[in-house]
Amino acid sequence: MKWTTLSEIAQLDAIDIASQQAPMLIFKHSTRCSISSAAIGRLERGWTPANDQDHSIYYLDLIRHRDVSNAIAQRYGVEHASPQVLVIRNGKCVYTESHFGIAYADVLAQLAV
Repeated sequence: MKWTTLSEIAQLDAIDIASQQAPMLIFKHSTRCSISSAAIGRLERGWTPANDQDHSIYYLDLIRHRDVSNAIAQRYGVEHASPQVLVIRNGKCVYTESHFGIAYADVLAQLAV
């Protein structure tokens, strides 16, 4: 997966603007959590080079950037979870899932809507 590192709150403005043209995926990852490692592994195993061409995906290490995680929760009106995926469309979170609910097929389907 060709992740774009999400490390600054200001990047959320760029995500919102880009989401006017195509949905954006944010993956919030805790590097200290085995469930988070399993969830990211499932996504990475399913993801293809064609997916990288079709979709913009952001990776947030929420241990290092808790301020960005908090800003995401506030901006998009979602409760914090880890791991967590969010699909942003037109500046709004239109899909979120966490923990073992994160599935490659479901995320891809949400990006295709």
